Amino acid sequence: MTVQRPPLPPFDEASARAKVQAAEDAWNSRDPQRVAAAYTEDSRWRNRSEFITGRAEIVAFLTAKWAREQDYALRKSLWAFTDDRIAVRFQYEWRDAAGQWWRSYGNENWQFDADGYMSRREASIDDVPISERDRRIVGTRPADEHDEQLPLQ
Repeated sequence: MTVQRPPLPPFDEASARAKVQAAEDAWNSRDPQRVAAAYTEDSRWRNRSEFITGRAEIVAFLTAKWAREQDYALRKSLWAFTDDRIAVRFQYEWRDAAGQWWRSYGNENWQFDADGYMSRREASIDDVPISERDRRIVGTRPADEHDEQLPLQ
């Protein structure tokens, strides 16, 4: 028997927002095993130009990502939802090994199975160089800032 991962589809606005916040919290942990646990064993991803299948590949991808993207901090925002799908927009900031700061902007489309695991994730992401003084995303989001909208720039 599969352990369920609430909130479960069909989503309403409150459960979709909770799912988005749970994903943000997990990704901000920078723990590849914790993040991968939210996906089906055979989950399929498109992340930029990479295609990833299954939890083992997700863990390998995230391990390499967070080795490259230092001081990673993320914010996600609900864009839309249906019974078993959620669309989000997000921004995250990180610095590379040379010390250059980046803000990455993107959109994700998620599809869930009946037990609340993500079976498909498609992400489109663009990177913009920023100076350290222009950073606005630092650490995990305090609870009183959940559901705040992200500025476009």
